[in-house]
Amino acid sequence: MGSVALLDSNSPSGMKKNKKGKNKSAKSSTKKEMETDKKVQKRNSAQENGEPVPSKRPKRAAACTDFKEKAVCISEKDSVVETKKDMVVEDEILAVALTCEKDDGRPNRRLTDFVLHNSEGLPQPFEMLEVIDMFITGLILPLEENSDKEKVKEKSVRCEGFGHVESWDISGYEDGCPVIWLSTDVADYTCCKPSGSYKKYYEHFFEKARACVEVYKKLSKPSGGNPDLSLDELLAGVVRSISGSKSFSRGASIRDFVISQGEFIYNQLIGLDATSRVNDQVFAGLPVLTALKDESNIALFSGGALTIGKKGEGESKLDETYSSTFTAEEDEDAKLAKLLQEEEYWKSMKQKRNQGSASMSNKFYIKINEDEIANDYPLPAYYKNSNEETDELVVFESDFDVCDPEELPRSVLHNWSFYNSDSRLISLELLPMKPCADIDVTIFGSGVMTADDGIGFCLDNDLSQSTSGSSSVLNADGIPIFLSAIKEWMIEFGSSMIFISIRTDMAWYRLGKPSKQYLPWYEPVLKTARVAISIITLLKEQTRVSRLSFNDVIKRVSEFKKDNRAFISSDPAAVERYIVVHGQIILQLFAEFPDEKIKKCAFVVGLANKMEERHHTKWLVKKKKVVHKNEPNLNPRAAMMPIASIRKAMQATTTRLINRIWGEYYSNYSPEDSKEETNCEVKDEDENEEQEENEDDDGDANANAEAEADANANAEDKPIPMETQKSPSVSKQPRQCSTEEVSWDGEPVSKTSSDKPLYKRAIVHGEVVVVGSAVSVEVDLYELPAIYFVEYMFETSKGRKMFHGRMMQRGSETVLGNAANEREVFLTNNCGDFELEDVKQTVVVDIRLRPWGYQHRKDNANMDKLDRAEAEERKRKGLPMEYYCKSLYWPERGAFYTLPIDSLGLGSGCCHSCQVKDAGRAKEVFKVNSSNTGFVYKGTEYSLHDYVYVSPHQFTVERAETENFKAGRNIGLKPYVVCQVLEIIVPKGQKKVCEESTQVKVRRFFRPEDISAEKAYSSDIREVYYSEETDILFVEAIEGKCEVRKKNDLPACNSAVIFHHVFFCDRIYDPSNGSLKQLPAQVKLRYSTGIVDNEIAYQKKKGKGKQEESELEVEKQQEAYQENRLATLDIFAGCGGLSEGLHQSGVSLTKWAIEYEEPAGDAFKLNHPESLVFIKNCNVILRAIMEKCGDVDDCISTSEAAEFAASLDEKEINDLPLPGQVDFINGGPPCQGFSGMNRFNHSTWSKVQCEMILAFLSFADYFRPRYFLLENVRNFVSFNKGQTFKLTLASLLEMGYQVRFGILEAGAYGVSQSRKRAFIWAASPEETLPEWPEPMHVFAVPELKVTLSHNLQYAAVRSTASGAPFRAITVRDTIGDLPAVGNGASKTNLEYQSEAVSWFQKKIRGNMAVLTDHISKEMNELNLIRCQKIPKRPGADWHDLPDEKVKLSTGQLVDLIPWCLPNTAKRHNQWKGLFGRLDWEGNFPTSITDPQPMGKVGMCFHPEQDRILTVRECARSQGFPDIYKFAGNIQHKHRQIGNAVPPPLAFALGRKLKEALDSKK
Repeated sequence: MGSVALLDSNSPSGMKKNKKGKNKSAKSSTKKEMETDKKVQKRNSAQENGEPVPSKRPKRAAACTDFKEKAVCISEKDSVVETKKDMVVEDEILAVALTCEKDDGRPNRRLTDFVLHNSEGLPQPFEMLEVIDMFITGLILPLEENSDKEKVKEKSVRCEGFGHVESWDISGYEDGCPVIWLSTDVADYTCCKPSGSYKKYYEHFFEKARACVEVYKKLSKPSGGNPDLSLDELLAGVVRSISGSKSFSRGASIRDFVISQGEFIYNQLIGLDATSRVNDQVFAGLPVLTALKDESNIALFSGGALTIGKKGEGESKLDETYSSTFTAEEDEDAKLAKLLQEEEYWKSMKQKRNQGSASMSNKFYIKINEDEIANDYPLPAYYKNSNEETDELVVFESDFDVCDPEELPRSVLHNWSFYNSDSRLISLELLPMKPCADIDVTIFGSGVMTADDGIGFCLDNDLSQSTSGSSSVLNADGIPIFLSAIKEWMIEFGSSMIFISIRTDMAWYRLGKPSKQYLPWYEPVLKTARVAISIITLLKEQTRVSRLSFNDVIKRVSEFKKDNRAFISSDPAAVERYIVVHGQIILQLFAEFPDEKIKKCAFVVGLANKMEERHHTKWLVKKKKVVHKNEPNLNPRAAMMPIASIRKAMQATTTRLINRIWGEYYSNYSPEDSKEETNCEVKDEDENEEQEENEDDDGDANANAEAEADANANAEDKPIPMETQKSPSVSKQPRQCSTEEVSWDGEPVSKTSSDKPLYKRAIVHGEVVVVGSAVSVEVDLYELPAIYFVEYMFETSKGRKMFHGRMMQRGSETVLGNAANEREVFLTNNCGDFELEDVKQTVVVDIRLRPWGYQHRKDNANMDKLDRAEAEERKRKGLPMEYYCKSLYWPERGAFYTLPIDSLGLGSGCCHSCQVKDAGRAKEVFKVNSSNTGFVYKGTEYSLHDYVYVSPHQFTVERAETENFKAGRNIGLKPYVVCQVLEIIVPKGQKKVCEESTQVKVRRFFRPEDISAEKAYSSDIREVYYSEETDILFVEAIEGKCEVRKKNDLPACNSAVIFHHVFFCDRIYDPSNGSLKQLPAQVKLRYSTGIVDNEIAYQKKKGKGKQEESELEVEKQQEAYQENRLATLDIFAGCGGLSEGLHQSGVSLTKWAIEYEEPAGDAFKLNHPESLVFIKNCNVILRAIMEKCGDVDDCISTSEAAEFAASLDEKEINDLPLPGQVDFINGGPPCQGFSGMNRFNHSTWSKVQCEMILAFLSFADYFRPRYFLLENVRNFVSFNKGQTFKLTLASLLEMGYQVRFGILEAGAYGVSQSRKRAFIWAASPEETLPEWPEPMHVFAVPELKVTLSHNLQYAAVRSTASGAPFRAITVRDTIGDLPAVGNGASKTNLEYQSEAVSWFQKKIRGNMAVLTDHISKEMNELNLIRCQKIPKRPGADWHDLPDEKVKLSTGQLVDLIPWCLPNTAKRHNQWKGLFGRLDWEGNFPTSITDPQPMGKVGMCFHPEQDRILTVRECARSQGFPDIYKFAGNIQHKHRQIGNAVPPPLAFALGRKLKEALDSKK
């Protein structure tokens, strides 16, 4: 603990800086400084007088000193639990030292799970620091965030009752995100996350800090603000910025809060002037800031009634009072009173927020009779529409039981009409605006459903001329549908805009423009809305709202002029009748209004009473839960015409095996029945995520700290990493037996390596146990007895009779869960020694070996059928279950392997599992050779002059200013540093060398990105620069081995994918002056000598022979190359991304492809002319193949599939692939049903598509190819409660395949895009199962884990957020060379206009001379204006739009900000990224099928041009080469790209498949 002495607790505080280099704000208030001085003087005077100064440590912390030391016996189990707890220390100096970093001056640390409290240990608000002494209890962490949670936890220390707290500060003004600091005598702490009990206190102060930062942004010129704003303009802007906060219910409460904190905000911003730079904004003297402070004091003295505007009578006196009062110094009692008043105000605001908006009665709704409003509507008419419409229940899935209405899909309905069961047009008013229990009216609807564009209806416009979206909503490109019964509707309004939304049990719909036929029925609703808004405006104008009674309002409305759009009548009686009968609309609009006084005014009370007097029926309002009973759509349209489906939905064609596995499961289980953990990826930090892929994984700056705090708080629930697994211990229950019950049957047959006798047979409790059999043993960890395979039996020197066994895990205890066959067990590598007396009984386990291949499929199926029948018979007779085993389960590798038959049950005293473990342990042994010229670290041998990867965090000087990467941006992430080993330094006098103490002297090689982003952009990604800089590092910093060669010796690389750890160097870099020169002759660089690619060896060999011989050799190699490729069938092929990457890797030749979409199929043909492409439903193709082979009896399909199969022509039938011809099947069953991004992920079509997994698996079952690869979105592993994933694994295992599963991030394999995908490999028992490809590029993504049984987790590959061989590919790398085009660019062929710059561009262009498909979707006029207003800077989105109206070419005046975004932001993660621009130095969000600014991934604008990304730009983001072609219109092309597997990711998978094939050779 020597480092403690290095801490100077008396070091001067000075001005602190946060990690982004921004100065924290100094406290501005001289009063605060005076108070602090008083406290210091108080303490100093006490010391001078010789009085002891009480430490005032909290009671809880002080009590700890009274504890006495006591010897405690801790069991192994207890000690394991103990390691999960935080390290606790009492001394703050020690805590700071234990979390030490390279502190330059005063220490800075992070603080999480903290509480601020008084000396009694009671939590206190931040502001009480001005009145009393405060202390901190919390978890202290290093200031630098670390993506490795385990390392973070190791460095975290809990300290209780330390301090006291000297001061607090706020920083983060320039970053736009408040950072709160606490300072003690010892260190400064940035507050990350409070404890749960302290959250209510911290939330209040954080919102105050946030208000300061938002006001700063609005007024500071360097931050894009305007210091000349009026107070109203400032408040409006701040309200809009904070509108998504969960702490506030509406804009008015935010406004009141900001005003109430006016003086606080004033003091903080004025304090910034003291530390401001020359060009910074000076806040002292700003009129708007002074006005805010004055307004806050006015509000304070008026009892919190916050009003802005002209002063009324008596307010001048109030100002005088304020002035005289606040010129005097506040005493502590006044301060305390003010703080308590603030607390009460905050509590009242929270209560209002929790109460939410409600009309006068939350329990009852007053029914409206149709005859009362009939006079305001036209004569009866009937809905007429000759167009074909789709049933809403076809568009949205209806088989879920209960759903929160807020989670339903949301769309827009254009050209709509509402009608009853007789098709008579009917007013929406007859339906309650709240969901009620007993509704006796049923309203249906029809219209054209489209995506939401964010435009509302303008009340100032004429309905017949207005538009609610694009200029041609009547011809909107959407789905014509008819709706199920409408359950509720609502109106939202703001300014002159209004939104009307309806909800069915399936979805929410925002209403666009109605049909011409329904227009007269819609006008009264809008008119009533206008009346309500006019009344609200009328009340707002009153100095006292309560002055106007119900009758006064009626009279005022009757005085409206006829040209007023809210005019009803000049007769007050007629006005009263209209307002009362249409009262529900008016009351709802009042309920949504944020001003409480207006919501509860006399008019509202009077209207509710009048409605009750007029109507006699009340409906009970029920809770908002949608209940589904699988009922048909009762819309009359359903009976009038055939239902039009979105697609031709067809039940999957399956083999009997697949049908049996899935059918049996669903006859016994439903996903809801599953009580076990869902097998899904871990949702890291704040994962809101699968929206993640589009949302760009963005999190708050404190997300890591929050995750750490959560991890500490929930240590007991934390998923267990693989390495913590322990062999289960035998349950030592007392047994009423003697050792005489165990005896050897026969003489010893051999001896172990430790000279213990080995036996073949033993008698245990009367049963014969033999080597190679299975036994059950009671084990603590499992409810059921564990089954062990007996590897060998032996006797110890003390005469104990033992066996060594390998656990055989039941299928339910593996990742398969309840999808497993109850009779199947899996061999594992979990082994140990057990006493024979602990054996409960012998167990029959059949080590099942079946012949492999399509030709044995039927025979194997018949044997399995007999086996199942026998098992059923045994079960019926009550006989013990007999098991079978045919796979090895290896959860640490996420795989099931073929049983190692040759090494099982040999009885030789050797265990294959032990050998595997020993080999693993041997790799962990660190060794240095005797001459100190080489060492072995983590299984890799290193020698002098070898090139190595070093963690980038070892070179802290070169680290970026910020390590907080945000989603969609890899800025700040560094690749490994390439170094050369110059010397190995072993400490003298050590008996045993270890990696913790052994050091290496290395020469550092710099990369282009170390110089500048521009240099990185224009350089080869594999280039490094020699330098004279050397460092001495611990061996632990080494991450792996690489090579540095001459440029001519680089391995061939014709695609934009890197899989070799090879770099080149021909220049020298001097970091001291930034010079970069050719490598001088005197620098003798020792290049790597190894050969990593056969192509290089062949190229060198080629020069030695004659030209003719070499050409002949090339031809022979090419022929062999083609012959060695796997004959491949690509199902759900799309445009061919997966096939393209696999083909580039040299492993496959796609001979057949099946694709249902014609444009996608055409694109596949264009790029793979050698393939036979079937543009058909795969169910039809499988049926046709099985018919052709005479296996119809094994085919389960619909009659429709059979009819289509019979209609295929002779050529198509002859071209069909047959079993035995196909080596490799790959594909991605349609992912829309599994994708969390899909707007219609509960649709019936998607449900049918989900069944396409059955057809896909049936192809594998029928063909039995050597290899099989399934690709899907990462939600595939969690879809349907994880059952689809489990059943897929179970199906492949039942066929006899070896299986591996995992989730990969495409961005780590060389594309500039966040795209996480789930993969399942399957290999025949005769083949080698491919490994996962190593991620080669840094990418801001955590480990993508799958949760297995017993809360274990598996990640296919490591995260590269902390380092990788190469840097991330950026947006600039990807598209920076493409020519500028405009909105709606449609020219398909263009010149490049400039040379390729980046390494990626050169590879992706290839030899192309003409640029194709650089075409862009055309935005409507309003969205184009919005795009033009979005700033051209990283991360800009709709939040950066000015709050103004724009005039369209039609003359319509509309809001620039889509009204629905700020008003619904808090329900939708702030609609982050909508109308967003890409960052040149960042990456693309997940490529989708339809890029649009209001779409699933709204970040679709070019970084510098005012348009949506082009088809070619999206294709490059996926890694498609420029030579790749797409087919159909622009929507088809975007769809093909969005649905594709990135070819570089497919390439990486293909290389691993090739390695697996080569290893067999």
